[in-house]
Amino acid sequence: MAKLSFNALRVMEARYLRRDARGRVVETPSEAFRRVAQAVAAAEAAWGGSVDFWSGEFFRMMEDLEFLPNSPTLMNAGTAFGQLSACFVLPVDDTMEGIFEAVKQMALVQRTGGGTGFSFSRLRPKGSFIASTGGEASGPVSFMKIFDAATENIKQGGRRRGANMGILRVDHPDILEFVDAKRDGKSLQNFNISVGATDAFLKAARSGKRYDLLDPSTRKKAGSLKAAEVFRRIAEAAWATGDPGLVFLDAINRGNPTPRLGAIEATNPCGEIPLLSYEACNLGSINLSRMLRRKGRKTELDWKKLGKTARKGVRFLDDVVEANRYPFPEIDKMTRGNRKIGLGVMGFSEMLLLLGIPYDAPEAARVGERIMRFLAGEAREASRRLAKERGPYANWKGSVHERRRIRLRNAALTAIAPTGTISIIAGTTSGIEPLFALAYRRHALEGKILLDANPIFLAHLKENGLHRKDILKAVSEKGSLKGVPGIPEATRRLFTTALEVSVDAHLAIQAAFQKHVDNSVSKTINLPKESTPGDVARAYWAAWDLGLKGITIYRYGSKPTQVLEVGTDEDPLQYEYSPKCDPTECRL
Repeated sequence: MAKLSFNALRVMEARYLRRDARGRVVETPSEAFRRVAQAVAAAEAAWGGSVDFWSGEFFRMMEDLEFLPNSPTLMNAGTAFGQLSACFVLPVDDTMEGIFEAVKQMALVQRTGGGTGFSFSRLRPKGSFIASTGGEASGPVSFMKIFDAATENIKQGGRRRGANMGILRVDHPDILEFVDAKRDGKSLQNFNISVGATDAFLKAARSGKRYDLLDPSTRKKAGSLKAAEVFRRIAEAAWATGDPGLVFLDAINRGNPTPRLGAIEATNPCGEIPLLSYEACNLGSINLSRMLRRKGRKTELDWKKLGKTARKGVRFLDDVVEANRYPFPEIDKMTRGNRKIGLGVMGFSEMLLLLGIPYDAPEAARVGERIMRFLAGEAREASRRLAKERGPYANWKGSVHERRRIRLRNAALTAIAPTGTISIIAGTTSGIEPLFALAYRRHALEGKILLDANPIFLAHLKENGLHRKDILKAVSEKGSLKGVPGIPEATRRLFTTALEVSVDAHLAIQAAFQKHVDNSVSKTINLPKESTPGDVARAYWAAWDLGLKGITIYRYGSKPTQVLEVGTDEDPLQYEYSPKCDPTECRL
């Protein structure tokens, strides 16, 4: 049984623990994990599995913080809502009825804690003639603002504000308006936006050619632009605001397991799950920092434990597909038809620290690839066994898997999610990201600030005789060891932070995982404040050359407010005595 940190408990009480009619918390973290385990394991009865056995297995891996599911599962399993998925993609058709049906569906999804992704590429461009009214269309960006305003007034599950992904194909006539849509610092604040880039566009940009803009309804030529100029505008906007990212549509559809059902046009809000219209997906992450063992004086990966946790994680997530109460019938049908899940990891950076490997060392990417290859193999074998027990996913006929004669329970199995709040609960680093800083402020929980300092770093200082007030003060102010005197080079290298990691090293980690992930990878390419638009452009080109499915960059300070801020200006000694509690009894 793992103990929870003070920040973990704050997050649990704010978002996940049940409350009574007067708003008082009425369950402990341990009771919450038990509630989730029992609700999910109840699905086992449909195939003759032991509900009691699997409930116990699921409970133990959550209580030990070895595996945690996505937020809606933790929030809603065993409650009246019962909506357990984090990721949805909804269609936006080019009619007034279709647009506002999508707004309504978005509201129904977001009120239960789900995030929504949309492609606005089917909407006619600004200025198009509307035969039914004799007027002119206002274009995709104007309608995105309606979705944004609706999200502003919906709290997901009553506990957090909604999140959206908006995608527009690069060949849409309104692409330049879309690229600059967030440059005013006010518009579309509830959206991440990404350009749906094609290989044809990127080849044209690299060779200095023009490319065609296409009418969304007819796919006929509606103009042309200099591809290199559009690419430059994308990089400049991303440098200025963090948006747009790039989604590589051709790479995504080369990995589409069910092409007969249509092309994939959009992803969830953080980009790790490309989905067809009306698909939902369930995510769960293995805490790599708890997949280690001591062998003599050496720390090493416990591959047996990792494999066992991966197999249980796949079973858990497939049970979630069955236990889920979907917001409306179209999502129920499509999600059960493909049974996509996203098993991934968190705590990668913490694991590297415990193994003594710097995040930006070539060995880190090699370790990451080895881990993901192993997890992908274990997940596929678990899905194959479930297909024997329960049958393959309903849309298996005509799928890529049928052509390869592989019977799987799930059309997709792996993804790397950002694991924002669940990594706080697990007391580890998020997803496959590096340490953001050694001491930082996290703006979370609707305006509250969580202060954090890396406990492994503090322990390392003590073990190496570096636990001095001047060092602690410098780190609390700067968030890193850069420029701090008296630090051995080996320590400085090991505790490299996100803004010190080169673009190439960031991308090497993302590419290492993407090789063995059949959905996609959520990863932020952090750039220091002094970076240029040219640095952004080079990162985008490198991501395409590496065969990634998407890329998100963030230049520090490019938004007026941001979730994480380097440094705390607080005494980091306080974190050493931050209380930890038994999840069966802890309360704030």
